Amino acid sequence: MTGFAYAAAVVPLLCCSGAVRAAAAIEVSTEFEGGKIGKVERVSETHLRCAVPGEVDQDKRNRQPSWFYFRLEGLGGGELTIDLTDLKGEYNYRPHDGAGLRNMRPVYSYDDRTWHHFETAEWNAAASEIRVRLRPAGPRVWIARQPPYTQRHLQALLAGAGWHPHLRQDVVGESVERRPLLLLTITNPAIADGGKKVIWLMARQHAWESGTSWVAEGAVRFLLSNAPAAAAIRDRFLWKVFPLPDPDGVFRGGVRFNANGYDLNRNWDVTDERLMPEIYHERKAIYDWVDRGGRIDLFLTMHNTEAADFIQGPAELAPLATRFWKLLVDGSAFHQPKAPRSAPSAAGAGRGRLDTPGALFRDRKIPAFLMEQMVDTSPRLSRPPTVEDRLEFGAALVKAICAAVEEP
Repeated sequence: MTGFAYAAAVVPLLCCSGAVRAAAAIEVSTEFEGGKIGKVERVSETHLRCAVPGEVDQDKRNRQPSWFYFRLEGLGGGELTIDLTDLKGEYNYRPHDGAGLRNMRPVYSYDDRTWHHFETAEWNAAASEIRVRLRPAGPRVWIARQPPYTQRHLQALLAGAGWHPHLRQDVVGESVERRPLLLLTITNPAIADGGKKVIWLMARQHAWESGTSWVAEGAVRFLLSNAPAAAAIRDRFLWKVFPLPDPDGVFRGGVRFNANGYDLNRNWDVTDERLMPEIYHERKAIYDWVDRGGRIDLFLTMHNTEAADFIQGPAELAPLATRFWKLLVDGSAFHQPKAPRSAPSAAGAGRGRLDTPGALFRDRKIPAFLMEQMVDTSPRLSRPPTVEDRLEFGAALVKAICAAVEEP
């Protein structure tokens, strides 16, 4: 991608079977951070059937087959056919036949850095599977659900920022597997915080939703840039960013649950530091800020879904949501033709089902919203969003949020 290059080094990860000899000349590997694929079957030397493993929750329910990321090596010059199988699953305790994935356009890369969408992907409704074809330009190729974003990308971003005078990094706690939960603060420290508006941004509560991490990177890059608009924002605003709330899931190639099987955008009405330390520490950081007198003018948690862009929040926040939505639609490729959605009442959520915005508004009246962005073809782009689109959107998101909270 233009302007950004990441080292190809990866963190070793034992995932599924690690490396599987799928054919005489083709090896399938997931021995890198975020790598994941299930059973691999050989149809021929140039045709593989690769099962998407999915992931289940603490009750062994809600299997969501949303993530795969694997490498093929030993490729020849002929056309390669890959069937991505086992796409049936369950969402919010409702089984599905995988048809929600019918418009999937996975990505491939020859260097694990620059990603391209497959030109076509054929949906087989009878078998609930997707077929992609590729004539490889080299002996190896990486294939993923959407462009991956792992700890190595985040560390490259932070290393590039160095000792930036407007950036502070804090660790608010640890995940189940004792990985740090990072919180970034971006503002101009030379100006007192007392008069500044405060924005909290959260990306990647669900490991498969890597598009949100690219948006967060775009937002951070813009906020730390030398652009006059960014400097003005740092003077007037204080930003708090959770860049990777589920580091364990990202590391193992997970979907939406932590290492103990709990959905990290549900269960915000449950306090359990042992089973859900991610929620415990992130929520504590937010509530401690508010309880010490800190303001929050807008909180946004970002997510990916297959085929919809939308903003959702409590009905009581409709005026702010509407301003934010209009600014985002006018200033970016965000595609939500109708007004923001009203979230279900937090009072009606069962124990363990309350999402982040619902809990924050219920407990502290924080103006909190959820934003979904599609990974399939966007009507405004006429193609699936790319890494460059996500980075650009990050800057547009910052501007829209700031304008929304500054309007009367």
